[in-house]
Amino acid sequence: MQDYEFTLKFSFRDPSINPESYLENLNQAGCDDALIGIGQTGRIALNFNRTADSALSALCSAIADVKKAIPDAQFIEATPDFVGLSDIAEIVGYSRQNIRKVMLNAASCPAPVHDGSTAIWHLAKVLGWMKEAKGYDINDSLLDIAKATMQLNISKETFNLDPSINAKFNALLL
Repeated sequence: MQDYEFTLKFSFRDPSINPESYLENLNQAGCDDALIGIGQTGRIALNFNRTADSALSALCSAIADVKKAIPDAQFIEATPDFVGLSDIAEIVGYSRQNIRKVMLNAASCPAPVHDGSTAIWHLAKVLGWMKEAKGYDINDSLLDIAKATMQLNISKETFNLDPSINAKFNALLL
């Protein structure tokens, strides 16, 4: 058994719903291992510290517990996943400048998901690369949960795909 720390963010179909009305339901449904944030109108965030056999089990059980307590909750995002240079530096315990130098001077560095004025990466890809290619000491449970949250976020986005367009892109990209 391993401890996994992650955050799940949900929205309500009816944004006028007071999220405080769900706090007791969440506790009874098994979310007693989560700190619950209700500061944003129409949304709720749960920061879990869940013990499970795997990161996937931790995520799946947490989502099932939330859906049991709030059946109409719509999943938004799981973290840790999308990160910038400052986030990566904080997570691995190095300065932003050091991480920038390591990442920008390495041809094998994972490509960002978004490359604009601020670049965004999937944390799992960066941590895996840092561990394998650069020899950084990366916590295995952090890497596991980052891989699982990345898969969850990507999976959620697949619901927005047009199958015929996706098939054409897959034929070109694979």
